[in-house]
Amino acid sequence: MAETRTSTLHTTPVGDDGEPVVFLHGLFGRGKNFTRIAKDLRPDFRSLLVDLPNHGRSAWTDRVDYAQMADSVAETLRDDFAAAGPVAVVGHSLGGKVAMVLALRHPELVSRLVVVDISPTRTGGGEGEFAHLLDSLAAVDLSALERRSDADEALKESIPWDTTRSFLLQNLRSGEDGFSWEPNLELLRTSLDAIGGFPDTGDAVYEGPVLWIAGGRSDYVRDEHAPVMRGLFPRAHRVTIREAGHWVHSQAPEKFAEVLRGFLAHTGD
Repeated sequence: MAETRTSTLHTTPVGDDGEPVVFLHGLFGRGKNFTRIAKDLRPDFRSLLVDLPNHGRSAWTDRVDYAQMADSVAETLRDDFAAAGPVAVVGHSLGGKVAMVLALRHPELVSRLVVVDISPTRTGGGEGEFAHLLDSLAAVDLSALERRSDADEALKESIPWDTTRSFLLQNLRSGEDGFSWEPNLELLRTSLDAIGGFPDTGDAVYEGPVLWIAGGRSDYVRDEHAPVMRGLFPRAHRVTIREAGHWVHSQAPEKFAEVLRGFLAHTGD
């Protein structure tokens, strides 16, 4: 997979043929988190995996702002992947909010939208957990690391869950000057209130088809969120993958890919 940097965003294409699909990851993530799903969609779909600002190999910014992030994605898509016309956009969690704002601000770029386990509302309950994870990463003495496994060992006490540590350690980069974290940990830590919110989008409404996927073991999508969701996205259809939690695409990848493929291939409402 060739990797490119268009504008300020780092992107990775997967597949050469088929209808275009863009993937936007969640907090602590990177575009490559969707590699398995993108590969499962071949050869009918070609994908673009995007590193959002302050994540992966994309540029850091001085603030976290959903409109700014959506506009950065729009600029990237106009320059290349969506130059020939609108594309399907899939966003999880933080990336789901960016995807929704993208569709509301730049509807001409989005042919259909998939929002994964997040709502266009204030996200409650997760700030404490996210603050703990960010503080734990920031506390690692990077200058003392000789290998990646040293970081894993350093995090075991504060983050005892193997799968969570493995996911977070994907953000640890080794270079000539030693190890560094790819995400902008300090900015993300001080911006958790903004990350948990959802911006005022005025009177904007996205009229295209929307698939709203919830994890059955997650509480980020609730019945009381439905009126707000359908006010902004009147053609939203909700599906719950019961065996999954918040990280639907990694906890139930086969079912997620099946549901996603069915929606992307559907030509009607």
